[in-house]
Amino acid sequence: MRTTYMAKPNEVERKWYVIDAAGKPLGRVASEAAKLLRGKHKPEFTPHVDTGDFVIIINAEKAVLTGKKLEKKMFYRHSRYPGGLKAIPYGILMKTNPVLAFEKAVKGMLPHNRLGRKLFKKLKVYAGESHPHQAQKPEIWQF
Repeated sequence: MRTTYMAKPNEVERKWYVIDAAGKPLGRVASEAAKLLRGKHKPEFTPHVDTGDFVIIINAEKAVLTGKKLEKKMFYRHSRYPGGLKAIPYGILMKTNPVLAFEKAVKGMLPHNRLGRKLFKKLKVYAGESHPHQAQKPEIWQF
């Protein structure tokens, strides 16, 4: 009898990948990172098991937003007090905190449950070109 293969959490081999975001659209980089974090690039992908790899995004400050998103797209946060809604244009957000912009984009592409929170912890975003994960021998992910 043939059965569908379901990956076990202790059988999954994890790799480290580096994605260079310089000159690439934020959403494209975020979707590739989400795909790697979930493990959808592997043949043993199982939806309810963490089969993904670790992802390092470098040069987040050099990522681009197409069209007029720098002026029109807003980052919202609320202080939970009446009238406490803050709206920051992505142009300012990308200058002040590009790491937050990437984390928000990738987090929105992951499952919104315990598995998604676990996957999100494997994402490392850095504004510059250097990162402290050389010991893990990360591979460069081209797309």
